[in-house]
Amino acid sequence: MAKSNSKALIRCDLKTVWGLVTALDNYAWRSDLSRIEILDQNTFVEYTRDGYPTTFTVTCMEPCKRWEFHMENGNMQGHWVGLFTETEEGTALDFTEDVRAKKWFMRPFVPAYLKKQQARYIADLKRALEK
Repeated sequence: MAKSNSKALIRCDLKTVWGLVTALDNYAWRSDLSRIEILDQNTFVEYTRDGYPTTFTVTCMEPCKRWEFHMENGNMQGHWVGLFTETEEGTALDFTEDVRAKKWFMRPFVPAYLKKQQARYIADLKRALEK
C-alpha cells in the first residue's frame, strides 16, 4: 500500500471550508471532475474529466472535524481521512490517503500520483475559497 499525507492552511473559516468540501452537489470548483453522482447518503461516484469513475463510501463523518471514506475503482482501492481544525489564520487541513494498486505494474507510480492529486485538490480548494 502507498500512503500519502498533505497538510495545508486555507485562509477561510472552518464552517465554510467544511461546507464546500462535503457539498457533493457543488463540484464545479474541482478541476479534475466532470461530475459526481450521489447514490445514497453514504455513497457517491466521482467521474474524472475523461469519465473514469471512482466509488466512495463514507465511513466516518464528524461535522467540521473529520471525514473518512473508502474509495475504489478499477485500478485501486483505499481509504482517505480528512481532518479539519480551526486556527487563528483559517482552517488547517490534514489529508491522508492509504491506497493499494490493483495492478502490480502500477504500484511504483501510486505515491507520486497521490501527491499530485492531493496538491491539485488543495490548490482547487484554495482557489475557490481564498478570494
